[in-house]
Amino acid sequence: MTHRPMIALLTLGLLVAACPFAAAEEDGLVPMFDGKTTDGWTNPYDWGKVSVDDGVIVLEGNPKFFLVTEKTYKDFIIEVEVNVPVGGNSGVQFRCHYKKNKLWGYQAEVDTSARKWAGGLYDEGRRGWLNPLKDKPEAQAAFKNGQWNKYRIEAVGDHLQIWVNGIQTTDFHDAEDTEGHIALQHHGEKGKVYRFRNARIKEL
Repeated sequence: MTHRPMIALLTLGLLVAACPFAAAEEDGLVPMFDGKTTDGWTNPYDWGKVSVDDGVIVLEGNPKFFLVTEKTYKDFIIEVEVNVPVGGNSGVQFRCHYKKNKLWGYQAEVDTSARKWAGGLYDEGRRGWLNPLKDKPEAQAAFKNGQWNKYRIEAVGDHLQIWVNGIQTTDFHDAEDTEGHIALQHHGEKGKVYRFRNARIKEL
């Protein structure tokens, strides 16, 4: 009898070790990539190089292009890690729309420039900046140049929120789009390589 608690603990430990993704999915977020291919995603542009390297999505190209989900989403939470070299500019598009060689819609900004607007809300291909981070020092300090940065995007109805490395950078209401695709952007800087990993989503 005295050994049963220890046996139970050992069994639980073995189960956790055998299921490394179990804890990651307890929050309801599920992977958007299989870690090996870009199945479920498409590049609607006539240019741009997309590859997968050890679970990391790698984008290269000139001019600007986007890797886009084939599926559309309405209300959701997205988490994704982004690594953009200094001098680059990127974004995580959501509720966006596209046709051949063109995309438009909401964008969680990835900005490595001195203005520090990473985490702001931009309307790609339409109205431009909706929530720039001018005079918002805490939000401007969230993004760390030259390293992996974790983005969290929540879109529920007209309420759009963005966090960068756990710091909220955008809390905005806009009803222009209620559903659309998700996309990863390469801004077109020649020779610069953009990387994305651990992309997960929870539909609400």
